[in-house]
Amino acid sequence: VVESVGKDVTEVTKGDVVIPVILPECGECIDCKSTKSNRCTIFPFKVSPWMPRDGTSRFTDKNGEIIYHFLFISSFSEYTVVDIANIIKIDPEIPPDRACLLGCGVSTGVGAAWRTAGVEPGSTVAIFGLGSIGLAVAEGARLCGATRIIGVDIYPEKFEIGKKFGVTDFVHAGECGGKPVSQFIIEMTGGGADYCFECVGTASVVLEAYASCRKGWGKTIVIGVDKPGARINLSSHEVLHDGKSLMGSLFGGLKPKSHVPILLKRYVDKELQLDEFVTHEVEFKDINKAFDLLSTGKCLRCVIWMDK
Repeated sequence: VVESVGKDVTEVTKGDVVIPVILPECGECIDCKSTKSNRCTIFPFKVSPWMPRDGTSRFTDKNGEIIYHFLFISSFSEYTVVDIANIIKIDPEIPPDRACLLGCGVSTGVGAAWRTAGVEPGSTVAIFGLGSIGLAVAEGARLCGATRIIGVDIYPEKFEIGKKFGVTDFVHAGECGGKPVSQFIIEMTGGGADYCFECVGTASVVLEAYASCRKGWGKTIVIGVDKPGARINLSSHEVLHDGKSLMGSLFGGLKPKSHVPILLKRYVDKELQLDEFVTHEVEFKDINKAFDLLSTGKCLRCVIWMDK
């Protein structure tokens, strides 16, 4: 909820309900005006401890020492200062414990299927990693009309969870009869998936996803983040002759102010599932429990209530 605004801010006012997002949308630059990109030219996304416009902090401790920002929004602060480019005003009637899921995470996965890949009705999708991001990709693919959604993971129990979000088939990555996962998927689909999504964050899995795509038109979308410096090695001959695409997807290719309201409306219209992603809720004082649940894979999304 907006507590106060700067003197030049007109887009929101005190009392408005908003979602802070790490990816800015200024609405004025060439990228924000283009349908081809969600990277703002004026406020490029970066891992920064400062405010985006002037490179300063708005926080200090009781001794006057600077406290740094995190990803432009510092979302685990009870009070924060956020640039208007990183704020989405929403309908106050939408439950905040559901709207917050679209600040990242669910929006990233759904958007990757919808905006980045452009999944078409009747297509086949393979998702590598069925954590909350992978399941959000499945939800996005379901909304786009994919008829076959293959989940790939090392934990078979993920299949039952995935069914709620449209997953139709499951491949146990460790039990493919001695074959690479890609060969297994190529055989079960008669040539490969139309769209593959890497949601693990491992360079080797990116290669396996790419190999699982159908030659001629297959698209592989990279969502997971490997350690800095990790590289993907592809043969130039393979890239040339296979005719497949490899793309990165930041925030699901969504323009925050333009596209998140569309997803919220689809939730209100009971098309987009959000409730099913929330497996735990904790008070702010128990925030470390939320991180424990996340790091051990015991939750999908854990909502932290700041005012309880």
